[in-house]
Amino acid sequence: MRLIFIGPPGSGKGTQAKLLGKRLGLLHFATGDVLRQAIEQDTPEGRLAKPYITAGRLVPDDVVNQIVSARFRSPNRPERFVLDGYPRTLAQAFAFDALLNEVGLDLTSVVLLQVDDDEIVRRLSDRWTCPALTCQATFQTNSKPPRIPGKCDVCQTPLHQRDDDKPETIRARLRVFHDLHDAILKHYAAQNRVVEIPGRGDIETIYENILRGLRQKVSA
Repeated sequence: MRLIFIGPPGSGKGTQAKLLGKRLGLLHFATGDVLRQAIEQDTPEGRLAKPYITAGRLVPDDVVNQIVSARFRSPNRPERFVLDGYPRTLAQAFAFDALLNEVGLDLTSVVLLQVDDDEIVRRLSDRWTCPALTCQATFQTNSKPPRIPGKCDVCQTPLHQRDDDKPETIRARLRVFHDLHDAILKHYAAQNRVVEIPGRGDIETIYENILRGLRQKVSA
């Protein structure tokens, strides 16, 4: 099985991709991890990516494509995988299609975890963090509240909300997600590869729904 996972920030995409990898014996191919690995190994592609990672900037499409390409052309290339975080642009999707065709692998499905924007904002803006550098504990107002409201359970430091967790920032991130991924989803929908899964419910329920959706897609 060869899968691409797509979902907005806060949808649980990473959690489900890791579960599928562990339980189905698929390589969980998180692009961020692959980029860091290339930098740590000082590969030619890693040296190209390092200045962007160091500066906290997005790595350009051509550099990301080179890193992914090197991984799939290596002697221990992944034959069964779940991609998490790639492709993130339409140009990357075209490049990955060409790469798979070149190495003789066929993509099984693209799993879309569907969660509406208002629910994403509710989930992510629910998070509060301990600002103490030696702690950094996180809490969720509804699912994992601190014992004393507004204070860290671990070190009693007053909690704060990171800029990334504020509603206006989350909505800006969602706009970027839709701008990039709507075109990718349209591309894979034209290939009849997209499996849409509701991203609500507990982890195991969503996981079972993913498996059911994949079975139905493959049998069809």
